[in-house]
Amino acid sequence: MGDKMGKTISLVNQKGGVGKTTTSINLSASLAALGKRVLLIDLDPQGNTTTGVGINKGDIDKSIYDVLIGECNINDAIIRTKYVNLSVIPASINLAGINIELIEKSRTEANFSKGEQLKRNLEPIRNNYDYIIIDCPPSLEVLTTNALAASNSVIIPVQCEFFALEGITQLLRTIMLAQKNLNPTLSIEGVLLTMLDSRTNLGFEVVEEIRKFFKENVYNTIIPRLVRLTEAPSHGEPIIAYDPKSRGSEAYLNLAKEVIARNGN
Repeated sequence: MGDKMGKTISLVNQKGGVGKTTTSINLSASLAALGKRVLLIDLDPQGNTTTGVGINKGDIDKSIYDVLIGECNINDAIIRTKYVNLSVIPASINLAGINIELIEKSRTEANFSKGEQLKRNLEPIRNNYDYIIIDCPPSLEVLTTNALAASNSVIIPVQCEFFALEGITQLLRTIMLAQKNLNPTLSIEGVLLTMLDSRTNLGFEVVEEIRKFFKENVYNTIIPRLVRLTEAPSHGEPIIAYDPKSRGSEAYLNLAKEVIARNGN
């Protein structure tokens, strides 16, 4: 293990359907394919990231839920996927009700902070990985707060559609609040344009608008809207395994290269 610090990146957008889970799966798999040690954490109760890297829900013994409520050591929840360099901490449906449990615990246990459970648990293993990627649920509640507290930075996937910037101000406010109250060093890793339909001009107008708004934070790579990309997770495979020659595969490898270049490692 070198003296390189691992980097923890959350994927956040409170809008569903912006390509967040697709990006979590495929960015992680692409970073791993480029030789980086990656831990993917599925914080979404639906667990689509978990199944999208080929983990069968029936095989899961311990999940991120057990880690957050203090029922198990984080190492016991880590599953190695069949892809080299890629491990995952799976989600479970119990995550949906975790807010109440965390509030309850912070009432009864003196030093329990409901927003910092993920951060505390990640500390000891952070440097076992080059990248820890967290797929957040499409809301800005306690799970996302935990992710923001534990992360160095966030990637914001934005769909190339007309109302793309709607809701972004709310998201930025949440990120700023997290910076103020939980994590002063949290930064925006990048803004990723997803689901570009190259047959319409509308998408390109949105691209211009987002680039104007976020400037150099926007990745050069734009993820196209492709049937193959939406099919892959239901086969339990990242796109680079499911269809290595596809444009989607190329796009996510390019994104991974951009992420690595920005981090100088």
